[in-house]
Amino acid sequence: MSTARAAAQVAAVSSNGVYSFTKPTRESITLLAGLGVEGDVHAGTTVKHRSRMAQDPTQPNLRQVHLIHRELFEEVAAEGYEVTPGQLGENVTTEGIDLLGLPVGTLLRLGSDAVVEVTGLRNPCRQIDAFQYGLLKQVVSRDDEGNLLRKAGIMGVVHRGGTIRPGDTIEITLPPTPHVPLDRV
Repeated sequence: MSTARAAAQVAAVSSNGVYSFTKPTRESITLLAGLGVEGDVHAGTTVKHRSRMAQDPTQPNLRQVHLIHRELFEEVAAEGYEVTPGQLGENVTTEGIDLLGLPVGTLLRLGSDAVVEVTGLRNPCRQIDAFQYGLLKQVVSRDDEGNLLRKAGIMGVVHRGGTIRPGDTIEITLPPTPHVPLDRV
């Protein structure tokens, strides 16, 4: 008996109009071209992440949408951590897609209209340990060669707006080669 691989899809969507670590899940969210998630505190053309605003508030916002793979929740559950959609601050929880393996510039079509361009990796911070102590070590580690691994999702900018909901499909369009691996943004 063989099992078919599930198609890439949206598992959950989340947003929050105020700064907080977690974001409540929603029935749908609307992505706005060049801005991010409508009504979300991180939406805008310039950076909205507090530490980055302190450095230079005029930086372009490469973190308009945060996507995280639901499979990470299963991985950390095996180590005793319970995490559900929105709790790590993501806007879109995906399933059936290797987000961390995508190159910079990948286009993700979410549902029928919305398109997000992948800009890089989320750089997890100590707030994760404030949420659940020890969780940071689960989402930031080193491989056998000593390279830093960041597993807390990816960031992107909205190319084309649209409303997305749990169950929507995700189509992947890779950029031209050579592919640039993801790095923190």
